[in-house]
Amino acid sequence: MIRTLCAALVAALMIAPPAAAENRRTLGYGRVFSNDALGDGEDRWRSGSYALSVVTGPGWQGALPAVPGVIREYRLRSELLAPESLTAPVPGDRRYVGALSFGMHSHFRRGGTDFSLGGDIVLTGPQTGLSAFQRAVHDWANAAAPAAAKGQIGNHVYPTLLAQAAHPLQLSAQVQARPFVEAQAGVETLLRVGGDLIVGRIGQTNLKLRDVATGHLYHATRSDGAGASLVLGGDMALVADSFYLPSSDGYALSDSRTRLRAGVHWEGERGGLFYGLTWHGEEFRGQREGQVSGTLRLRLSF
Repeated sequence: MIRTLCAALVAALMIAPPAAAENRRTLGYGRVFSNDALGDGEDRWRSGSYALSVVTGPGWQGALPAVPGVIREYRLRSELLAPESLTAPVPGDRRYVGALSFGMHSHFRRGGTDFSLGGDIVLTGPQTGLSAFQRAVHDWANAAAPAAAKGQIGNHVYPTLLAQAAHPLQLSAQVQARPFVEAQAGVETLLRVGGDLIVGRIGQTNLKLRDVATGHLYHATRSDGAGASLVLGGDMALVADSFYLPSSDGYALSDSRTRLRAGVHWEGERGGLFYGLTWHGEEFRGQREGQVSGTLRLRLSF
């Protein structure tokens, strides 16, 4: 059923007005890297992720179009999930997961609300090459091999749908609140409610994308020019099902999944920087505490 929905969704998003299709060009790139080594310094649970987004459309004037399919985001993501100890995992801790996904999402605005709607194909297991990559990095750094990868979630393909609605509230020229609701069905099935507060120039008119792992907003355009912003946010999710934490393995999901985050955006003429922190609450019963991850985006122009 999910495969059918994904195919229908991708077909619908590919249908754009003829004028938009003829004038389509690359509007910008979004990149964001998250790792708990940049946060609490550990290598566990939500261990690390990387996202690359390429956004295309006829142009960007600081606001989303009303028609779906005009602004398209092509997204590639990788993520590593791990038990608390990579070298000596204990029974009951989460299994190692290497996840690689690619998909397309459309961004548009209706009635003052910003919508994002799209689908991804999520691959797991050794087929992604992520466990082999981590093993090579540990060898290069003369660190212990990630023994937990031997028990990783196996090779699977999970079509996944993701929809989000955010309603921007312009409190002043440089203060914007963005309450949002998000629903996902596929590799994890969940409903999430939260909000973000942007204080400063950067992020007021840029095209904003949301990092799946942390919830941080990252930008694919530079329509705000130079400046800086403080971004605060948080959300709570009710998770109905997770193939990362399968009930068949005896995992019981936490009643809710909470994230709190803060970050700073800076943009100059020849470069830009984002650094943020996210506190992740417990995701399953038996996880003894939450964790803090760090998120980094660096842009250099030559």
